[in-house]
Amino acid sequence: MRAAPSCRCPAPWPWLLGVCCAGVLLASRTAGAGPKGPLPPPRDGMNVLFIVADDLRPALGCYGDSLVKSPNIDQLASRSVVFQNAYAQQAVCAPSRVSFLTGRRPDTTRLYDFHSYWRVHAGNYSTIPQYFKENGYTTMSVGKVFHPGISSNHSDDYPYSWSLPPFHPSAEKYENSKTCKGKDGELHANLVCPVDVAEVPLGTLPDIQSTEEARRLLNIMKIKKRKFFLAVGYHKPHIPLRYPQEFLKLYPLENITLAPDPRVPEELPAVAYNPWTDIRQREDVQALNVSFPYGPIPEDFQRQIRQSYFAAVSYLDTQVGLLLNALDDVGLSNNTIVMFTADHGWSLGEHGEWAKYSNFDVATRVPLMFYVPGKTSSFARPGERIFPYLDPFTHISDSVAAGKTKKMVELVSLFSTLAELAGLWVPPVCPEPSFHVALCTQGPSIVQYFNSTEEQDDYDNDIEDDHEEPIAFSQYPRPADIPEWDSDKPELKDIKIMGYSMRTIDYRYTLWVGFNPSNFSANLQDVHAGELYMVGSDPSEDHNIYNSTLHGNLVKKFLRFLRC
Repeated sequence: MRAAPSCRCPAPWPWLLGVCCAGVLLASRTAGAGPKGPLPPPRDGMNVLFIVADDLRPALGCYGDSLVKSPNIDQLASRSVVFQNAYAQQAVCAPSRVSFLTGRRPDTTRLYDFHSYWRVHAGNYSTIPQYFKENGYTTMSVGKVFHPGISSNHSDDYPYSWSLPPFHPSAEKYENSKTCKGKDGELHANLVCPVDVAEVPLGTLPDIQSTEEARRLLNIMKIKKRKFFLAVGYHKPHIPLRYPQEFLKLYPLENITLAPDPRVPEELPAVAYNPWTDIRQREDVQALNVSFPYGPIPEDFQRQIRQSYFAAVSYLDTQVGLLLNALDDVGLSNNTIVMFTADHGWSLGEHGEWAKYSNFDVATRVPLMFYVPGKTSSFARPGERIFPYLDPFTHISDSVAAGKTKKMVELVSLFSTLAELAGLWVPPVCPEPSFHVALCTQGPSIVQYFNSTEEQDDYDNDIEDDHEEPIAFSQYPRPADIPEWDSDKPELKDIKIMGYSMRTIDYRYTLWVGFNPSNFSANLQDVHAGELYMVGSDPSEDHNIYNSTLHGNLVKKFLRFLRC
């Protein structure tokens, strides 16, 4: 495989990178052109089915969750390589999606909120679907792939990224309407919102419509024999937790526990806390009269939120199952790469938080798996179905992942990884700075880890030195040192602090530093707070030892790493 030269420097942010990556190959911007001229045709003509869920933490059977029923995603995992430690670069929708679709970090897209379009405000960066389109693929978007609105030019980046106008389900406009039946018999705009689908406007839900459209497009691609890149973005389990009410039966309330760490940790810096302002706007949460910023939410309602989140995940699983089953129906399972992930996670009461908007694992860690016919799973024999639909109400999941790896990876690597899997020229690693470079990525391909085993990962982790250790980076902006009403989603002009976080297999280290939004610069000397969690002994990240003198040398090592 002809991969572009890679840069060994691990620093992810322009203001930290310095000269580490000087001399990296630059890519010129011409349609269908790579670093050395015309790009070769795909090696094997594999199609790509790119599936992304919204706000989905790895609450799935294939990730060891014994409560959640996700047989179809588990079945996909059993035919895939599954990354157990995959991380988003910012735990909020628009910045995360623009980051992984362009292969650039938020400090390069300069999108930390919802209010700018990277091609105008940062650089004319290529996207994953654009790259595939320029290499002869029919590229299609169904549902929520880019975040709608300004951040994708009110067009989901059409026509740059897509061959056809993106599809948005008509039922989407009712997601935040008063369609949730309350105990008073009236309709409300609630957080917890199981519905009778027959009674909601249009008699359907957005994700159901997205599945139907995606299946229709698969049939067209089969008939026309077109090579395709089909991206399908599902809305759930994003709030409101609105899903067919029958899925509640899978999760009796008496079986739902609280988060293992439902209280705000004493050592948590105030700047690191997110006050979950978006759920406070839902009518059922407003009725609780919860104090700002720390709450807490009453325990019985905490259980209801967790119950509905899990029910929404199982509803999502059925849609993924129907979509994958359609690959079998049209005979494309043997020549379609399937990638499944999410834009970020979601806190379900951990640290007293109920949202994303942080640098914790529960907010930044996501499911990530790749099915590659003939590589992660054998080709289907004539008449064999790779993805038979599995009913979560009757199926007892016994699937295990075909291959699991503990390697730390980032969503910013999706661009280069999918290019390599499809046999395309792998875009080069971005130079510093890269605002003028249209085609490059800040995340290396992770195909090299596809044959990695958990045992090998453990061995590798023992021998890796500081500069070889796999690292995942994330960041989150704040308007102030204490929680405010805009702490979760500050606009660019109001950002005063940026929390940069580094996650290794053993630690999470976060620095909250001063940030100037007028020139997008962070001041490492202006440290507002720090966090250090030894996740080997503290997997829930509850005990912040940043201020402990016993770990001074470790903190210095992390600082040296960040300043490479």
